[in-house]
Amino acid sequence: MSAQQYLNVYTGLDSLRNYWDPNKQPPLPLVEVPLSLNPFHQDGVRIYAKMMSALPANNVKALPAMHMLQSEKMTQGKIKTLVEYSSGSTVVSLGMIARILYGIEDTRAFLSNKTSLAKLQMMRFFGLNISVFGGPSQPEPEDARGGIYRAHKLAQDRDDTYNPNQYVNDLNWGAHMKWTGPQIIAQLPQINVFCAGMGTAGTMTGIGTYLKQAKPSITRVGVCTKPGDRVPGPRSHALLAPINFPWKQAVDELEECGSQDAYRLSMELSREGLVCGPSSGFNLQGLYNYLQKKKDAGAMKELSGDDGEIHCVFICCDLPYQYLDDYFVKLDERYFHPIQNSNLLNVDLHRYDEAWELEAPAAMSKLYSTTEIPIQCRPEWFLIDLRDTTDFESGHLPDAANWPLKSLARGGKSPFFESQVLEKQWLELESLFVSKNGNSEGRLKALNSPGHSVMILCYDGDTARVATSVLRARDIEAWSVRGGMLGYEFGHLLVSPINAGVAEQPQQPQQPQPSQIKVDGGF
Repeated sequence: MSAQQYLNVYTGLDSLRNYWDPNKQPPLPLVEVPLSLNPFHQDGVRIYAKMMSALPANNVKALPAMHMLQSEKMTQGKIKTLVEYSSGSTVVSLGMIARILYGIEDTRAFLSNKTSLAKLQMMRFFGLNISVFGGPSQPEPEDARGGIYRAHKLAQDRDDTYNPNQYVNDLNWGAHMKWTGPQIIAQLPQINVFCAGMGTAGTMTGIGTYLKQAKPSITRVGVCTKPGDRVPGPRSHALLAPINFPWKQAVDELEECGSQDAYRLSMELSREGLVCGPSSGFNLQGLYNYLQKKKDAGAMKELSGDDGEIHCVFICCDLPYQYLDDYFVKLDERYFHPIQNSNLLNVDLHRYDEAWELEAPAAMSKLYSTTEIPIQCRPEWFLIDLRDTTDFESGHLPDAANWPLKSLARGGKSPFFESQVLEKQWLELESLFVSKNGNSEGRLKALNSPGHSVMILCYDGDTARVATSVLRARDIEAWSVRGGMLGYEFGHLLVSPINAGVAEQPQQPQQPQPSQIKVDGGF
């Protein structure tokens, strides 16, 4: 390996080709799991995760995809379209590698109509052309009604289309004979047990075959799903029957694993720093099951090597993110911390901007001209005071309209420090400004008058800030005053029955003309 490859640097016109080439990459990490995930540590067991998720495509299928795209048919230069039946990882990897190696942009994914929306969107994100099919999510390769056969038939009928067909293509498992198996032996020559799930069975066939040739004493554990219990990737034992790869010769022991254990262990691995998807947890649980059987039979020593320890490797296949919704279906709430202030998830949904919150002097300069006596609000501004009517009547700014909120009171908690307050105030503001009944509709239309802006006031400025967000979401140019009526000395401007006779203030607040706003209880 060159110094550049050792440093994991890929440059020049062939940078992506080299980055994806397993022969030019450092070995993928082999990481021993923490003690919290090794219940057999006291029995001399060491457990290691082979992080296939560290491949450029973040999934184990990148290697078979690379190998299948190095076939003679691809190198002839006639192929313009790829088509593959795949639940995600294989066809995503094929799409990226086809672009890099051959400039092919038309990769078509055939898959089950039972595929999650998250996976479908992921494949669309990677530029795949998607067709979904009914029937079993894991059809038999030779079933003419299924998507696997349909992909094969499409390629058979078109000279410019290639179907790698991971289910029958020996280059699938050959990739792991060529790359993964040798890496594991080089990294951990003392390996005693290898464990992997089986879907197409390519991973288990390739690695298992190589490891047995390199070290005949090794035990190879294949893992299947329990009948009727689905985990993305692996299959039940019955569904492996149509697979023609020599997987039976690559497996010494078979285990079954359920989906709940798969998702739980995947989550625990991820939390400990080995970020991986459910099929990785599935593989680890299969290893646990096998080791527990040996322990119960008093046969653990049969597995140990010359150093007296039992070194076990399982495969981490991909990442958890595309399956996140499934974790909350498979696992109950005891595995997750509750969301604090969850009542806010359905309220306060609009954006905020610090520029919409003005200091009081700046707000006053927008609202009023200090050269005019009596002081009047500029005609292009509407001023709304959300305080209680009693407080409003005891003193308010000239030309302000009082639209009191039931959820707002002097001395009340800020909506940004009490989630229940924010919930109540946002819902009330939505109703006040947005609802299409009563005065709200009229108010909203009036506030949306062309060429006008709205200034919102409250006690401390925080509720007005929420109101500004609500109005801005309706394309109304609204502003709030930081600190509100309590945060600034407005005494020289206040209008009230007590000081209405002061010469510098108007006897009554200036009311906008009916053409501006005429709403009951408002301007």
